[in-house]
Amino acid sequence: MENINNQATVEALASHIKAIIELLGEDPAREGLIKTPVRAAKALLYVTRGYRQDADHIINNAIFTHEGSRMVVVKDIEFYSMCEHHILPFFGKVSIGYIPQGKTIGLSKLARLVDFYARRLQVQERMTAQICRLVMAKLGAKGVIVVCNGEHLCMKMRGVEKQCSTTTTVECGGVFENDPALRKEFFDTLAAL
Repeated sequence: MENINNQATVEALASHIKAIIELLGEDPAREGLIKTPVRAAKALLYVTRGYRQDADHIINNAIFTHEGSRMVVVKDIEFYSMCEHHILPFFGKVSIGYIPQGKTIGLSKLARLVDFYARRLQVQERMTAQICRLVMAKLGAKGVIVVCNGEHLCMKMRGVEKQCSTTTTVECGGVFENDPALRKEFFDTLAAL
């Protein structure tokens, strides 16, 4: 992974953030804002670190032989992302189910793969599909299903200002695509946990 605190990158971002602060009508030399451009630059690099990561490095050989064929479910993996339309946060939980085909993955790696796609400028629909496709490809699973529930600050603090709205996206591949009973089993399992 690229060093996200690369001084030249931080300085370049900070200069733009300082200009934005000025354009907003604030004084970047004011006591509370003096260090804000650098802090904000480092924060932006951190929340978009998915661009500078590699999925194979994240998995790091944590795929294991498995003879079982029953569904594996990891529920409520929290995520934080940035809406690509307004560069405001959205956040929530992702649940992943898969049917192994000779291989399983270390459970913490699923959480890291969620972050791999969440930590960039993103839309929830694409992120859900990307997670599903990546898990399917890396595991060669019989099927994968991903459900994502998110809250979007672009809906809560600007525009329509709807505080209680949430968004749910679902993506599936393999045997989950054409088997309603299998999808039901996944959702029943989530509800029971």
